Amino acid sequence: MSLRINDVVPNLELETDLGTFKLHDWIGDSWAILFSHPKDFTPVCTTEFGAVAQLSAEWEKRGTKVIGLSVDGVEEHKEWKSDIESYSGAKAGFPIIADDSLEVSKALDMLPADAYLPDGSTAADSASVRVVFIISPDKKLQLSMTYPMSVGRNFAEVLRALDALQASYGVPVAMPANWQAGQDVIAALSLNDEQAKEKFGEVNTVLPYLRMVKLPA
Repeated sequence: MSLRINDVVPNLELETDLGTFKLHDWIGDSWAILFSHPKDFTPVCTTEFGAVAQLSAEWEKRGTKVIGLSVDGVEEHKEWKSDIESYSGAKAGFPIIADDSLEVSKALDMLPADAYLPDGSTAADSASVRVVFIISPDKKLQLSMTYPMSVGRNFAEVLRALDALQASYGVPVAMPANWQAGQDVIAALSLNDEQAKEKFGEVNTVLPYLRMVKLPA
């Protein structure tokens, strides 16, 4: 299946280094971030998992669960976590999905249906498994990012995007370029000027279609 923003993510059964469970059950009433990788014991991916581990307090503060995915098995994941924790100086307490069959990667539209892993496979054989998904509590995909193997993901940007999604969830606003938490936001075009003033108070009309407001406390 193809997976697009506002689609409900499939309720897959996931085998991880921390047990087996259904994706929707694991998400529960939380926000969730799934970040995927083409192979264990690879350099860029190790730095990325380390960055996620270092941000554990930030994820918790935002009521967000994080889960990794790599195309190797459970035992490899457990061994790899030692490297991740050694590199980052932080505990990698999140689960990592074992996707050695590529079943999850295909179900989440990361790989062609006919993709397979040959003997002696390298990360290049599953290179497109370099995705970040942010999922809301209603189990809908809210954001996706796909990276090449040569570019490590910027988890400060993932955190910023999560802040923007949570702040605008069910609220008629949008965030401008480079927005950071606490800054003014854009009143949605679905509101006329009178409605925007009623909902947000002061409205700074920069352009007729660009009206800056403060988020309600």
